[in-house]
Amino acid sequence: MVFLLIGLDLQEIVAGIRAHGTPLSTAIGYGVVVTIVLIAARMISAYAAMLATIIFRPKVAHQHQFRTRRWYTPLLMGWTGMRGVVSLAAALAIPLTLPNGEAFPHRNLILFITFIAILLTLVVQGLTLPTLIARTKLFQGFDDDEEIHHNTKLKMKLGLKSHVYNYVKEKYDNEYQGDASMERILKYWEDQSKIQDNNWMNGVSKQMLLEIFAVQRVYLTALNKEAEFDEELIRHQIYQIDLEEERILLVFCK
Repeated sequence: MVFLLIGLDLQEIVAGIRAHGTPLSTAIGYGVVVTIVLIAARMISAYAAMLATIIFRPKVAHQHQFRTRRWYTPLLMGWTGMRGVVSLAAALAIPLTLPNGEAFPHRNLILFITFIAILLTLVVQGLTLPTLIARTKLFQGFDDDEEIHHNTKLKMKLGLKSHVYNYVKEKYDNEYQGDASMERILKYWEDQSKIQDNNWMNGVSKQMLLEIFAVQRVYLTALNKEAEFDEELIRHQIYQIDLEEERILLVFCK
């Protein structure tokens, strides 16, 4: 619909430009210059945002491991700044006349420049974007980064479990030896520290747990219809089920 409106209005807009004495070639040149400025401004702002992150948030920059090829990211971001409906709506929002009744100056020229910017960004940038991505090799190696991130996260979890187990064991040996509840806590964290990863749960058990959560919700929803049970208590229990389900999805289903 947007491009249909552009096509229907273009002939009238071109006639309006010529009526004001502006050659069509000049109007096209204005459109190309404005488009170049828009693309350049987007690239500059993208580089400025990246530099600001490196300067003011060095920990974030370090986590993302800014390699040499990642400096192509702002270039790519600038090239993806395609114009469309929003730009056209902004141009069409320009009133036809001024408050004194005179025609808005160069309104047709502004609309034509907007059409040129939309055409160039959608066609030129859109068609060349795959080639630019392939040449910059921006997304190559992200699988390696994900594997490194996964291994680091696993190492952190294992280290955390081991640290907690050592702490509980030290407390038990020094202060709570012989206490039955402390023995259960110690046994729990000992078992946790021996689990090398969270892949012990297969697809069947994962699905069974999720079905159990669904059954619990159905039961609690039915229970909510009985007057003797407070709705807040039931909502709190459903919230606990939601948290446990989210934990299962995040920890065991990845």
